[in-house]
Amino acid sequence: MRTIRIAALTCAALAASTVTAIEARAQSPNISGFGRANRTPGGEEKKPQYVPPTKQTEKIFPLDATWTAVSINGKPFAGADRPSFIIDKQYRARGYGGCNTFAATAFPLRDQHLAVGPLALTKKPCDKGLAATEQAFFVALRTAAQWDLVGSQLVLKSPNGELRFDRAL
Repeated sequence: MRTIRIAALTCAALAASTVTAIEARAQSPNISGFGRANRTPGGEEKKPQYVPPTKQTEKIFPLDATWTAVSINGKPFAGADRPSFIIDKQYRARGYGGCNTFAATAFPLRDQHLAVGPLALTKKPCDKGLAATEQAFFVALRTAAQWDLVGSQLVLKSPNGELRFDRAL
């Protein structure tokens, strides 16, 4: 029994000396334990300043703006009846192809992509040259995959061509 008492007293003395050593370290200004490295002299914690990652600002598609075609694949549209279109806030595209009017659903997507649904067209008889130009416009518009604002112009890019538009008044 005496051996157990001696062992218990030894453990208690060892525990007391350990607590004293830990408290001395915590109060020492030269040792940075218990979070002292992250504290200012007033006792406030210093937190590293958050720096958000740099991200390219995404452009917003100009809804409710009427656009008049300037060129297709670098070839300017001739005449007064140039194609035009508008996409409203309900993502309905409607416009004029040069002879016929059209309507479709169009969704501006992330990263300046564009999804244009099937076109509903009127079927007016047109001059053959105008009909060919209008058909090229409709195909390029329907297959448009990306858009961009370059200066004051809207550029729609597709595998079937590049359309450039000026904002109409």
